[in-house]
Amino acid sequence: MDSKSTRKPLLLALALLAAALPAAAQPPAQHADPPTAEEAQQFMDGAEKRLMDLAVEAGRAAWVQANFITDDTQALAAVANDRLIAAGTELAQGAKRFDGLQLPPELARKMLLLKLALTLPAPADAAKRAELTKIAAAMEAAYGAGKWCPEGKSSAEDCLDIGELSKVLAESRDPAKLQEAWTRWHSISPPIRKDFVRYVELANEGARELGFKDLGAMWRSKYDMPPDAFAAELDRLWGQVKPFYDSLHCYVRAELNKKYGDAVQPKTGPIRADLLGNMWAQEWGNVYDVVSAPLQASSGSSVDVTKLLAAKKVDALGMVKIGERFYTSLGFEPLPKTFWERSLFTQPRDRDVVCHASAWSIDYQDDLRIKMCIEPTGDDFVTIHHELGHNFYQRAYNQQPFLFQDSANDGFHEAIGDTIALSVTPEYLKEIDLLDQVPPATDDTPQLLRMALDKIAFLPFGLVIDQWRWKVFSGEIPPEKYNETWWELRKKYQGVAPPGPRSEADFDPAAKYHVAANVPYTRYFLARILQFQFQRALCRIAGDKGPLHRCSIYGSKEAGKRLDEMLSMGVSQPWPEALKALTGESKIDATAIQDYFAPLKTWLDKQNAGRKCGW
Repeated sequence: MDSKSTRKPLLLALALLAAALPAAAQPPAQHADPPTAEEAQQFMDGAEKRLMDLAVEAGRAAWVQANFITDDTQALAAVANDRLIAAGTELAQGAKRFDGLQLPPELARKMLLLKLALTLPAPADAAKRAELTKIAAAMEAAYGAGKWCPEGKSSAEDCLDIGELSKVLAESRDPAKLQEAWTRWHSISPPIRKDFVRYVELANEGARELGFKDLGAMWRSKYDMPPDAFAAELDRLWGQVKPFYDSLHCYVRAELNKKYGDAVQPKTGPIRADLLGNMWAQEWGNVYDVVSAPLQASSGSSVDVTKLLAAKKVDALGMVKIGERFYTSLGFEPLPKTFWERSLFTQPRDRDVVCHASAWSIDYQDDLRIKMCIEPTGDDFVTIHHELGHNFYQRAYNQQPFLFQDSANDGFHEAIGDTIALSVTPEYLKEIDLLDQVPPATDDTPQLLRMALDKIAFLPFGLVIDQWRWKVFSGEIPPEKYNETWWELRKKYQGVAPPGPRSEADFDPAAKYHVAANVPYTRYFLARILQFQFQRALCRIAGDKGPLHRCSIYGSKEAGKRLDEMLSMGVSQPWPEALKALTGESKIDATAIQDYFAPLKTWLDKQNAGRKCGW
């Protein structure tokens, strides 16, 4: 998955749904006199109060809708969201009046954040706003309703959706069936192309009206540096992790070649995308059984947390209590009583709920909750530690003004939860009396390989989505080359290729939800890198001397103190300041990935000896 959590309340509701209902927003009032800093402050005070009230209303409605799924609750949630989105669009347009005015730094930052909360800015022209709204909804709906149906048939039992086709990619080892399932899903996106072309035109117009070169430049402006400088920063980070990715790619390709033969997967060149266990070849963990043959003789140090939970009879509530104790061991205050009264921990028997794990701050103060249908498994045990990371982040910055109540940049929130999840080590499991004996760290290669197939394999895909869109928004990629350049970038960064011929009759980018639904993607790339940088810094602060992948910060008050210093900043300062508060470093540094996976890299290099790597 791209993300294990959905932070529903927050201005993120405005960001992700973006231009929905902008036609309902009121045009900014006309003023004869030039604006003043005092007027700007009054405008912002009113804007934050209004958005806070609407966000709380939308959050409550969304919580009820997710926990009691009916037509009525969906309608009520939609109305509340519409109010929030319309107000956000109106206020973003109103903030333009103060462009060029010398403002105090805090106020100037809020003005910028108010504009950048929109990921799909609508043009001022009412007809164009309505058109963009309709197109955005239609593209997302087309993806959501996407199914492959046999020719001449359209009934539900005859058609296959993304879940069913993805299951084939994950489980089948028949290359013909894999190619068939891959091709079938990618047949749902060509009808989206026409709408996508117009969406690009209208969204760029909206971005330019807010003072940005195009929509891609607007998205990149969220990162506290000029848009082109941020793009260069991503190139630098990719340069740091590419050698590791190349080693993993080389090894996996060789094992796939052993499995399928030269006719299906050659020893050289790109990997066939449908052989990697995932519809978009973004994470490769589903083919661990195929590529781990050289490790079969090794028992490794794998710990089955699911069995440990069963042996100790730990239920869903007990798992959450353990997760909370991790944070209190760092010095954080326990979760409020209402957390235990209002969260959803298990799937109810009497109604449908949204089971996707998520963390919520309903009132932007202390009404923290998680929503999960917890099973007593190792995966859910780790996910709980991750989700609570969002809750403790939300509470840490709850003293900030409304517009500063968010993570330092959009990669930080996910990275914090993932960082804490990295501390779920055998040493931690023994500390909390789940594990009796810690296995030796001499051979952790199986576990590290399993983790790398998801976390390392994902990195280039985390770049490709927005690299392609930014070039589309800038005009560098014209509509007549959408698909051609998509696969050029997939090959350049990922070293993957489609399982069969593709042409401009196809529109493969929109076979990914985030493209069809206008959701920026770079945050996921940043989160995958930041979590290891955070982990390295926290382990140093905690005084851990062992290998990084075996470090748990459980019980370290000093690590907790430094973590809280960063979390409490929210987005009040540029993200390099928040990064420095925790790590002492003002630049994102991907070398922590090399430190974490060092034993695996040594093993991969040994396996790849004599092979022709690269593509």
